[in-house]
Amino acid sequence: MKKLVILSVFILTCLIGSAQNTTNEPKAIIQFESVEHNFGKIFDGKPVMHEFVFTNKGKVPLVLSNVQPACGCTTPEWPREPIMPGQKSKIKAIYNAGSFRGAFSKGITVQSNSETGSVQLIIKGIVEDTPTQPKSPVKIDAGSGGF
Repeated sequence: MKKLVILSVFILTCLIGSAQNTTNEPKAIIQFESVEHNFGKIFDGKPVMHEFVFTNKGKVPLVLSNVQPACGCTTPEWPREPIMPGQKSKIKAIYNAGSFRGAFSKGITVQSNSETGSVQLIIKGIVEDTPTQPKSPVKIDAGSGGF
């Protein structure tokens, strides 16, 4: 009898939980023009920036609750005010390789009240040494007075 009561409570809980998830409340829908950006070849010590453009395709205001980079080398900037249905906005991703060299791929997690809840943005590229200016092999003698 005790097992039957526990089983009944479990089934009832599952039914109530699934009924709450099937509401037809309108949701915000975040749609990015692109979720990945390749900077290609960049140079160390020179920050680069890309703007991820998105549109609220839903029927209610879109609210970005958090935009979290995977590491400290990436700084995101995002709108704190609600994005109205049909409105476009952007998330700016600034990447600073510092002294890192080689290929990189960094994620930025966007959390919102959209249908999906979160979206992963990706920035990538290859960091190379900043080219140095070669010294001129020609010496200029300031005292020669010309040719």
